[in-house]
Amino acid sequence: MTAAASVPVRDALVLAAGNGDRFHNRTRQSKLLQPLLGRPLILRTLDTARDAGIRRFEVVLGYQADDVRAAIDQSAPEGVSIHFSVNPEWHLENGVSVLRARPHLDDRRFALLMGDHLFDPAVLTRLLTVATRPGESLLAVDARPATPQITEEATKVRMTGDGRIIAIGKALSQFDALDTGMFVCAPLLFDALETSRAAGDTTLSGGIRELAARGLMRGVDIGGSAWHDIDTMADLEAAEGLLAEPA
Repeated sequence: MTAAASVPVRDALVLAAGNGDRFHNRTRQSKLLQPLLGRPLILRTLDTARDAGIRRFEVVLGYQADDVRAAIDQSAPEGVSIHFSVNPEWHLENGVSVLRARPHLDDRRFALLMGDHLFDPAVLTRLLTVATRPGESLLAVDARPATPQITEEATKVRMTGDGRIIAIGKALSQFDALDTGMFVCAPLLFDALETSRAAGDTTLSGGIRELAARGLMRGVDIGGSAWHDIDTMADLEAAEGLLAEPA
């Protein structure tokens, strides 16, 4: 395999535009501003990515953009630079938000992270240094057995024996792993998203399917590491309970 670069990826695109149809709190405040053990969720995402080795962030805002940006500006992790883009169509699928960042990331590889996911920094550190073929993108996947409740809501992935992703989507009936929402992407993702959008699919998964059809998507198993997708207040409370447990 030919490595795309010998230098680890140091840029990250963080999607922080939506609020999610299933997240309901009394104030209608963005879930990214909800405190998790005293620290807003979006800041925990940035902290973890910084700890993994990210030094430059492109954050795409949308729902309550001014409030989310103010929280980041006030308490951003030290040692990083942050640039913001705004997606006025934040209520649409997340592929639209990714394309808003294209002018700032179209010339280099970057991590792609969800602002409402919690993850182990060691997993991202490893993903940032995995050798790839030119144009290939990576997705951290979880191949452990999961409950029917989790798999029903999760985006699922089907792979070949060598880890190449051949199918991705929530409706897959046969799958090998779950999508953790943690990627390292080649700039070709933007072209793939444009192709997918022209065909009527504005999801991020649509662009990933396009890359998979070109043989340019590979899954990297997270092993026993924990991750949490915060879709509901119950998810937030459960994650907080797990993080608060003594080691």
